[in-house]
Amino acid sequence: MTPDELLSRLLFRDGLVLILDKPAGIPVHAGPGGGENLEQYFGHLRFGLPQAPALAHRLDRDTSGCLVLGRHRKALSKLGKLFQAGRVGKTYWAVTDGVPAEREGRLDLPLAKLTPKSGWKMIVDAATGQSAVTDYRVLGSDGSRAWIECFPRTGRTHQIRVHLAHLGCPVLGDPVYGKAGPRLHLHSRAIELPLYPSRGPIGATAPVPPHMREALAACGWPGESAGAAAAAS
Repeated sequence: MTPDELLSRLLFRDGLVLILDKPAGIPVHAGPGGGENLEQYFGHLRFGLPQAPALAHRLDRDTSGCLVLGRHRKALSKLGKLFQAGRVGKTYWAVTDGVPAEREGRLDLPLAKLTPKSGWKMIVDAATGQSAVTDYRVLGSDGSRAWIECFPRTGRTHQIRVHLAHLGCPVLGDPVYGKAGPRLHLHSRAIELPLYPSRGPIGATAPVPPHMREALAACGWPGESAGAAAAAS
């Protein structure tokens, strides 16, 4: 990724925070095996500060959209407290295989990590799992797939993916909790951060990535300008 490509994905910038539109298909940080990752390019986002910004939270490799960075240690501390307290407003869009029976609802399903030899994954486990809550509403459907807006109230690993799969509607292209196929259709659409006590939340909305546009349009998404209005309603 070139500096210009990274800068073109900057959605918000102030003295404390940067919000990036993360592309699908790249991890946010290096895994055990190394390889290309988004974090290695953060040096291009110093904007005059001595240190590069750092991740305030995580998105999966194949999830696109709003990613928050703290520009220095004080900012990261403030952001960490907001995320831990569940005060960050997070909106995700997903296209799912299957349509929920109820057009809106709450999924309150504790999640635990399972580590079989074939590779780890998260499962619903009321006995040992950590609290995980996702509110959702169906914005459109083509009869077999749904355009779903999700509001995770907690921040567990793979939370939306596991919750929607448990609902009987796995995210399109999810090889772990659904069917392998097209690229994962999960997008961090918008985020709000109540960072400053004296004014309203700051935030950003990330445009729909190219790989999700066709499936969303088939489910009734009217396009970017009207879709942004739907997310705000």
